[in-house]
Amino acid sequence: MPFVAGTSDGFLVSWTEPTGEVGAGGMEEFAVRWAALDREGNWSEPRTLAASDDFFVNWADFPSIAYGGEGRMAAHWLARSGDGTFDYDVVVSTSTDGGASWSEPRILHSDGVQAEHGFLSFFPQADGFGAVWLDGREMPGGGPMTLRAGLVEWDGATRDLDVLDARICECCQTGAALTDEGVVVVYRGRSADEIRDIHAVRQVDGRWEAPSPVHADGWNIAACPVNGPAVAARGMEVVTAWFTGAEEIPRVRVAFSSDAGATWGDAVQVDDGAPLGRVDVVMLPDQGALVVWLEAGADDATLLARRVWPDGRLAPIAELAGTSGARASGFPRMAASESGRILLAWTEPGGAGEGESAVRAGWVEVEMEEGR
Repeated sequence: MPFVAGTSDGFLVSWTEPTGEVGAGGMEEFAVRWAALDREGNWSEPRTLAASDDFFVNWADFPSIAYGGEGRMAAHWLARSGDGTFDYDVVVSTSTDGGASWSEPRILHSDGVQAEHGFLSFFPQADGFGAVWLDGREMPGGGPMTLRAGLVEWDGATRDLDVLDARICECCQTGAALTDEGVVVVYRGRSADEIRDIHAVRQVDGRWEAPSPVHADGWNIAACPVNGPAVAARGMEVVTAWFTGAEEIPRVRVAFSSDAGATWGDAVQVDDGAPLGRVDVVMLPDQGALVVWLEAGADDATLLARRVWPDGRLAPIAELAGTSGARASGFPRMAASESGRILLAWTEPGGAGEGESAVRAGWVEVEMEEGR
């Protein structure tokens, strides 16, 4: 369950691993760990953020790490809150000294309800790290999953602030990116008649606007596909990538915005095979984007990448790595540093006779167009 965040001169990578210990409750203990990678490709020693036998460990909803400049960092993980299968809380911690020390872990949300809270995305703000997450506090009473926003201050104090969408898909990842105009968040919506297309919501001048669809795929599905969107931005340019199964055809699509996510261009299909989804995306200096996703094979899966431009041009598909299509292969994560390098991390699952699972990481090299 890797996560990648770009910094001014390198990257932060977090992941989850078993400690080999059994806790007091008789459950296996897991640790959330992280390491830094500098511009020369040197890794720091892995460090442990937290360890417990009471973590919620899930292939699709996984911890993350974020960078806010000047040594400011944030991390989140998931802790069980009750006996229900999906009763868990979002726990956050911050650092102001480059990870040398971390604040006391705190629960991000203030509701105290034993229900699902997860699929978080961080974004830096002036006074801390903004956060959006899926919040199930209304679900025990028969209500819907909601999208909420809050703030984690630099010292780790938390604020549970706003409801951004009162009815959304229950277990798809969110994405958030900073533009020159504010923040744009993408997620999978859920209409009353079970259309689960990708929506975006913006924060401009400190205020959240009403959400709106990115593209009308019209995917009618009476269950969560567990396959959320990704978003990246550079200035006023934004790109989002997502998976859809509309019309019973699996597709990976992207759409661009030139006005900080206020409006979106036509959707462009980037796959040409049998995608499993699990997408991520970064913006490139030539106003194009790089999209990665998993493609199903006969017996396994392949991690693929493709460049796409706002005018619909597509570069050839590149094969990056082999993996499995099983849940154990998780979601590939990718980020760009401020210097422009791109790092991709993914899970290489183990199995009977195949050894233990491992997190792999590699540079993604992209040849820019002339003058870029």
